[in-house]
Amino acid sequence: MAATQYFIESYYAALNTRQEPLSSFYISPCAMTGGKSLPSISFNGDQIRNATALQVMFEDQIPAAYYEVKCYDCHVVNSNYVAENTEGWPPKTGKNMTILVAVSGCVTFGHNDEAKKRGFSETFLLVPNPVAAANKQRAKDVKEWIIQTQNFRVVV
Repeated sequence: MAATQYFIESYYAALNTRQEPLSSFYISPCAMTGGKSLPSISFNGDQIRNATALQVMFEDQIPAAYYEVKCYDCHVVNSNYVAENTEGWPPKTGKNMTILVAVSGCVTFGHNDEAKKRGFSETFLLVPNPVAAANKQRAKDVKEWIIQTQNFRVVV
């Protein structure tokens, strides 16, 4: 699926260069019924409050790193998803679904001779971006698919 490939290429490029804010890849913070907040972000088992907190964690606690995606797979989870504020959005666009993305690869923390590659596994639930859906003339910097749920694990 082209949307998945584009998402993976742009997301991991942002992680590797740290030039684009990570928050642009996530849904806006909101609360679900029952008090659970979205986006739901888990990093090595720790719940991260929101995309801004994840950005701060990468800037302040994690050394520069290089993420190398080895493989990925995707599956449509909900083929009848309606993004917020997009009632009547024509389903024939193919953007009325949620996509589960599974990624595995290697990450190298640090840029010195002692830096070791470690495996990682990551899953995402992508949803259509309501800003992109509402905007008929797509701005280049508006992502069409954004993260609702994420789970990252370093593999030993």
